[in-house]
Amino acid sequence: MNDEKSRIKCRPKWRKVAYGGRQPGYDDNYTDESFLEEMVMNANVVKRDLLKVMIDSVSISQYICIVALVVSTWAYTLNLVIDEVTLLKLDTGLLLVGFSMLLLTACPFSLKLLFKYVLNISFFISGLYVLAPIYQTLTRSISSDSIWALAVCLLLVHLFLHDYSGSTIRPPGALNNPKLTSNISLNASIVASVLVASRLPSRLHVFAIMLFSLQIFLFVPLIAFCIKKYSLRLHLLFSFALMDMTLCVTCQLHRMFFILLLVLLVFISILCPYWLIRIQEYKFEINGPWDEAKLCFDITE
Repeated sequence: MNDEKSRIKCRPKWRKVAYGGRQPGYDDNYTDESFLEEMVMNANVVKRDLLKVMIDSVSISQYICIVALVVSTWAYTLNLVIDEVTLLKLDTGLLLVGFSMLLLTACPFSLKLLFKYVLNISFFISGLYVLAPIYQTLTRSISSDSIWALAVCLLLVHLFLHDYSGSTIRPPGALNNPKLTSNISLNASIVASVLVASRLPSRLHVFAIMLFSLQIFLFVPLIAFCIKKYSLRLHLLFSFALMDMTLCVTCQLHRMFFILLLVLLVFISILCPYWLIRIQEYKFEINGPWDEAKLCFDITE
């Protein structure tokens, strides 16, 4: 027994080495009392607040309502409830309102910026009007059932891949590097708009519905992003007003569509934030000196 104690006292102190081989007097799996001293529990776990998560989810509900309004407008137009003159008035109103909101929230007003907007929008509308006859006859040889199925699938792809955080949206004049998923989402919405427009009876109808769809899918995300950056209160007011209007329109259009939309909004805005907060209790993360090193480069001129 004494020999064993003297042998333990005489052996060299154990050191924590990564690639030092076996240390004399110690087993390969030996650890001393200091091994777990630097262990940290849940160091990088973000503590979330239910109200904050619910407010963040409003952006998702807002855009789902926007797409639902577009689908409702398509349905009313295909059933000839909305004629081309009414659609053109709606397009003009949306253009003026969106244009005003963009100038008020995105950046300071200037005549140069105003001229740039007017010029770009004029080119956009002119090109759309010239291409309207092509859109009208694009899917003449395809059955309507195939068109509706494809349009629904494209809208689902658009909703699934859309950038709800606004990370790829920038105000005018800023650098913009959109992600691949955002480009796919936008292209899917445009193709769906073309498919629906190709089933309308006149060239003016096609032009009006395409202008309406592209205004929504191209410019509304930018306007919503600018409103959110400008004022959170204005963002919430705009979102809740949009939800109320969408529910009223869908209720008049189809009862089942209204119920599905209402359930989806409740699920996204209430149930999902609640679940996210609840599962935080089961978050278990261990950090310590055994983790891989994270390199930080400080590049200065």
